[in-house]
Amino acid sequence: MPANKKYLTKSPVQRFLKITAGVIGGYAVMISFHHLFGYIFEPKDVVITAGITGYILWAVLLLLAFLAEKAWKIWLYYILLTVLFALPILLKL
Repeated sequence: MPANKKYLTKSPVQRFLKITAGVIGGYAVMISFHHLFGYIFEPKDVVITAGITGYILWAVLLLLAFLAEKAWKIWLYYILLTVLFALPILLKL
């Protein structure tokens, strides 16, 4: 059964921004999150865990990008989360 048209994104720009936010932004959040864990815990244990949880977290973030009403908001959230998770590593340099 096809999706109801009133729930679909009408603007191609919004659709593009949601897709890129889900793929690129979600991946950036996932990587920075696991780097933060590698900074806190033993890196060899985090690499093993990231192989499993990374795909799950990325898929959830990808789906969340499509649930947002405005694509710029989800981009803002993903950028803020990426910076927040990467902050301890960036301040160490």
